[in-house]
Amino acid sequence: MKRIRSGGTIWFALVFAVALVAEPLPKGPAQMECPNAGEPITAFTYKPPTYRHGPLLVVFHGVQRNAEDYRNFAITLAERFGAIVVTPRFDRERFPTARYQRGGLVVEGAPQPPEQWTYAIVPKLVAEVRAREEQPALPYYLIGHSAGGQFLVRLAAFMPGEAVRIVAANPGSHLFPTREQEFGYGFGGLPPQLNNDDVMRRYLAAPLTIYLGTDDIYPRPSFDDSPPAMKQGPNRLTRGRACFEAAQNLARERGWVCNWRKVETPGIGHDAAFMFAAKEVEDALFGKDFAARNP
Repeated sequence: MKRIRSGGTIWFALVFAVALVAEPLPKGPAQMECPNAGEPITAFTYKPPTYRHGPLLVVFHGVQRNAEDYRNFAITLAERFGAIVVTPRFDRERFPTARYQRGGLVVEGAPQPPEQWTYAIVPKLVAEVRAREEQPALPYYLIGHSAGGQFLVRLAAFMPGEAVRIVAANPGSHLFPTREQEFGYGFGGLPPQLNNDDVMRRYLAAPLTIYLGTDDIYPRPSFDDSPPAMKQGPNRLTRGRACFEAAQNLARERGWVCNWRKVETPGIGHDAAFMFAAKEVEDALFGKDFAARNP
């Protein structure tokens, strides 16, 4: 009898645990823990009070690792587009530059297996939100600013997943589609399975938007002024334009499809809140005909 009660208790505990995992995100600002993301991740969330069945926007913070601030910056996106916002925090201790901006692809000179890339956390995070919302096909979009934009341009090359659109806003440096620059700035130095023509072609086919503020022309303390970065241009605006042009040129030369878009918003500098609030963010995320398709 004791064994039966014990088994029943275990069964009840498992059912209760599943129910807890499936609990929908609360309305308004909140915080959630993601223990199943490969390693524990804290994410800040926002769900509009009037939310029905809008998309998921996963937002990636800058070098200050201020995920809660970025969630707050993105509330305007959630309300404007009826979307859920989730902003994971990649702390500096576990996710230094090699694991955040460069996705953990190469750590201390050694290529890492895909399951250990930081990019692999993203689909797990999306799966958890889909389960909580009971929307297994919930479409998702990725948008990051500054260091978060760097993370996403490289994610687009190596693990874009099912993202409908990947928006890299004002990245400090870019992953040019060339082997003439070392990894971080190009595909040079990577093993053949990560820098062959198939990889390059898939990179250009990724649904990537380079989203630029036309006043992002002034260096900041975190501006990458290393020699490889300076070869890409003297400021973030120039670098973004040059990377987009390089992708367009390579696609024409090889006859490859290029699904990249470049969207610029006038008069905005290196400021995530203003980039997210600009009217051009609609084009960056959803395309110019979004309003016509969603009256």
